[in-house]
Amino acid sequence: MFAHQGGWDESLYVLVPVGFIVFLLWLANRRARRMQQVTPPPSDGSD
Repeated sequence: MFAHQGGWDESLYVLVPVGFIVFLLWLANRRARRMQQVTPPPSDGSD
């Protein structure tokens, strides 16, 4: 795959998956906040 380049290439095996997971968590959090703002709170029927 990569020739040994002093260790930076091995760090990609860690940084790329961790970065991808962080991106997915950020995306899910963003979508959850949007859904919370759009969805009105449920009515308890005491009107």
